Amino acid sequence: MLKISNDLISKINAHLEAAYPDEGAGFLLGDEGEVKEILALPNAREDEARHNRFLIAAEDYMKAEVKADSLTLSLIGVFHSHPDSPNVPSEYDREWAQPFFSYIITRVDDGKAVSHRSWRLTEDRSRYDEEEIFIHEKEK
Repeated sequence: MLKISNDLISKINAHLEAAYPDEGAGFLLGDEGEVKEILALPNAREDEARHNRFLIAAEDYMKAEVKADSLTLSLIGVFHSHPDSPNVPSEYDREWAQPFFSYIITRVDDGKAVSHRSWRLTEDRSRYDEEEIFIHEKEK
């Protein structure tokens, strides 16, 4: 199970809706299956491919590692959008995924985030298993 606050889901939605009609993406920072912070990133893909592909640049990956370290957190996953498409992993997603990360895929229809699903790649990299997302109120 992946735990995340309403506040962070709202931040993910805002980033992905702003990226529409292109895919948007970012990192999930946290520990022990709970997202504590997100890092929204620009889509580094070439313009003509951004509508159905995202790319996280190496320097953005490094920036995420540094930010996670500064917060005493770890990179625990990636979030990205599927504009006007089902929020299930594509073959392209599987080829680039890491088995120890959670992958939140958000369906964005007509510029509005409509649903979130989370996936984990199996260790043999053959398929994804869906994991439950528990969305909770932000702790005070």
